[in-house]
Amino acid sequence: MGNADLRQLAVIEEVSFDDLDGDVVAVDAHNWLYRYLTITVKFTNESVYTTSAGEEVANLIGIVQGLPKFFENDLTPVFVFDGSVTELKAEEIEDRREAKAAAEEKLAEAREAGDAIAAARFESRTQRLTETIHETTRGLLDRLDVPYIEAPAEGEAQAAYMARTDEAVDYAGSEDYDTLLLGAPVTLRKLTTRGNPERMDFQQTLAEHDITWEQLVDVAILIGTDFNDGLAGFGPKTALSSIHEHGDLFAVLEAEGVEIEQAEAIRQLFLDPEVTDAYDVDYDLNPDIDAAKAYVTEQYEVPADEVERGFERIEESVTQTGLDRWT
Repeated sequence: MGNADLRQLAVIEEVSFDDLDGDVVAVDAHNWLYRYLTITVKFTNESVYTTSAGEEVANLIGIVQGLPKFFENDLTPVFVFDGSVTELKAEEIEDRREAKAAAEEKLAEAREAGDAIAAARFESRTQRLTETIHETTRGLLDRLDVPYIEAPAEGEAQAAYMARTDEAVDYAGSEDYDTLLLGAPVTLRKLTTRGNPERMDFQQTLAEHDITWEQLVDVAILIGTDFNDGLAGFGPKTALSSIHEHGDLFAVLEAEGVEIEQAEAIRQLFLDPEVTDAYDVDYDLNPDIDAAKAYVTEQYEVPADEVERGFERIEESVTQTGLDRWT
């Protein structure tokens, strides 16, 4: 999910990890995992993450490479996995499938031509979160005692809800911008890149533009979301100006003489998404690193040297002083 144009409106600042010491972040698991999965596939030979049975588990390498960023900074992740697919998102998912199918054709052509660089690029674009990836991701998180929950629908919506309502959760975590539309008080971005994260503030964004939550969602719908195409000629500035002038989405549509199909339903997907309070999370971590190593390198046959440094960083984090969430 996510419309990058929202960055032009969001109040975002870089923060030091020192300011996040001991905090908890509810992470959009699919967003986080997919980024590490595609990076791993792009820069790693296929044989490294393919088992003798033909199962592809690049996710295991990505997880081991990505988790240390949390642990080294005493930031506890709670991964939130997607549940059922939102009906209005079906078209977007189909578009993604078509894009992957096109990439698979290009991948076959690159391999036939012996173009390793192009093949790696198209291989990363064909990645999907398969049943094996889902199963092994949870298996590794279990062994590392990293908490996760299953959302009833969109994981990003559940993460935003947890950040808003659960006193134990300090932030939502996503590389996209829809947590802003979903009302997460504070979102941490750049959790999958080097350097410090970014802090995206919901209330400051509303105050900066003198709008309500509903009007922010209306602006996004005019620009375009995962659930609808935006109006022609409407970027962030035009959409914001139109909302200021007319008051809400429907008044803008009336003034423009156009319609957005299921506009009210799209609005409610952001303002009142399907979420749950029925989860139980233990934030004290007691990882079994030996079991995690064996799971990755023995059960799923990933060469030890591919994950050695990642596990070393995790183990070093466990033994460092000041990480009071490790038990």
